[in-house]
Parts: sequence; C-alpha cells; structure tokens
Amino acid sequence: MPQAPLTDRFGRTVNYVRLSVTDRCDFRCVYCMAEEMTFLPRQQVLTLEEIARVARTFVDLGTEKIRLTGGEPLVRRDILELVREIGGYGLRDFAMTTNGSQLPAMAEPLRKAGLKRLNISLDSLDADKFHRITRTGRLSQVLDGIDAARNAGFEGIKLNTVVMKGGNDEEVPELVEFARRKHIDITFIEEMPLGEISEHDRGEALCTSDEVRDIISRHHELTPTPEDSGGPARYYRMPDSGTKIGFISPHSHNFCSTCNRVRVTVEGRLLLCLGNEHSVDLRRVLRGHPVNDEKLREAVINAMDLKPERHHFSSDGDVQILRFMNMTGG
Repeated sequence: MPQAPLTDRFGRTVNYVRLSVTDRCDFRCVYCMAEEMTFLPRQQVLTLEEIARVARTFVDLGTEKIRLTGGEPLVRRDILELVREIGGYGLRDFAMTTNGSQLPAMAEPLRKAGLKRLNISLDSLDADKFHRITRTGRLSQVLDGIDAARNAGFEGIKLNTVVMKGGNDEEVPELVEFARRKHIDITFIEEMPLGEISEHDRGEALCTSDEVRDIISRHHELTPTPEDSGGPARYYRMPDSGTKIGFISPHSHNFCSTCNRVRVTVEGRLLLCLGNEHSVDLRRVLRGHPVNDEKLREAVINAMDLKPERHHFSSDGDVQILRFMNMTGG
C-alpha cells in the first residue's frame, strides 16, 4: 500500500525538501555568514550516500520536489554523483540554489546529470559592490555562470536577490532589467535574522517586499499571478515580458499557512521550520541503522508533529536563530 503523504498536525502536506550538501562556500556574503567561519569537521557531515538515503526516503514518503543547497553545493566534491542519483528518482521538480561561481564549468554537466532548475544568487550588478557583499566573489564569474546555465537548457533559471536598504535597494530596477534581457525570472528576498552579523544593522537595512514592489511599479505594471513554484515566493507578471518577479517576505507577509517544506542540514538535522529550532537528528538514525531505512522513515514521519504553525521573525533586526544561513541550508 502506498504511503500517505507527509502531513503535519496543522493539515499541511509536506512534499518539498531542501537538502544541504555542505556548510562550506567560496563566498562570504554579509547576510549569510561571518567573515571568519569555523566549518564542520568531516565526520559530522553526512556522506553523499547518506544524503541520497535521506532523499530516497523522502521520495518514498511522497516528496515531489528536492532542492540541493549549501553553503555552496558546487564546492562539494563529487556533487555530480549525487545529482545523478537523485535525478533518477522521478521527481516532479529537482533544483539547486547556487552562487553561480562554478557554473561556467558545471552548468552543462549538472543539466545532463538530471538537474532541472537553478536558483542563482545575484545581489548586485556593480562589481565593487558585489565584492563588498560577497567579500570574495567576482561578478564577472557569476555573470558567465548565468550565461552558461542559459546555454545548458535548464527548464527554469531564477535569480535570487536579498535586498538591503542602503546596500543594494537602488539597484532593484537595474536587476529587473537584467532579468528581462536574459529572459529569466527574479525573486527579491527580505533579509532573514539568522546568525549574528556585524557589517550592518538588520533592522535598519530591512527593505520590505512592499517597498521593493513599489520601486518596480514606477517602471513596470505588475499583475499578481496565481502561479505556484512550490516554494514561498509570491509572483507577479509584466505585460511586456515573460519574466516573472517573485517576492519572499518572511517578515512582512509570512508564508507559514501554506508551508510545504522542511530542511535537512548537512550534519543531518531535520529542521521543521526555517525560523525555529525544532529538529530531529537523522544522522544518528542513519548511522545507527546503516542498512535498513525503516527507522529513518519512522523518524521522518514522527517529526511532522514537531513542525510549528509559524515562525515569529521580528523586523527590528533581533536575531531569533543563532545558526547562520549556510548552516541552515538555503
């Protein structure tokens, strides 16, 4: 008998899993991590085989969408082997979030391995500002990666921009025009209060989705669309372009009532909510039962009762969660 879909105690079906494959990254984005980071020792990190077991178990339990995240997933050694494995699971949607730095060489192999969609982070089109935000990144490398992804023929490519008031908010119109020229979608994201940072005050830097939408509306007519990517973004269309504009609003318009997703960190913590610490240690189950996946299935099913109704991010810059975004998994 087929397994009933995973459902939490609030009646939400969970069919989307974000799997982190590494906490490491070749960038040090100011809203994601500290400049000097201590990364997990190897023995605490799930092996690719363990990540595949988790993915397979979720698929057996009705998961339709998996996104690989990090850190930067493309710095994980032998990542293509994992993509090929999960790419054979028959998912409706198989995606990856990346900073784009490795895409000039990796885009085509990823597509051939079975990856369907890419989200590429792009917070500025100014090379100096891009370097300040990422601390180590080169804009030209990411732009080449975006072109490589377009040439590789992915089903979908979307840009992700974290908007910071006084940081890159004045670039919103230019980023929209860039997406329109490239015939790809773009989503603007409110910064999330994860991890202690020192470069800016998150309360002062918060630029809400309403503010970003107002900026864009001065240049383009925006019409809400009911299209659903299976994620938290709310989308708008423009009458003269195929580019969709999305908004992810954890502060101003939280998306908790329709949350269909959970995250698995690279150390094997099943996080039931981005903005809470409710979690289950899947690594302990994986390594305690290295052959049989039944205990893993039980752990995942039972964990659904821990999924909270909503998160409670504040808009004053206070940090509710001490783990950095690279530890959370995209």
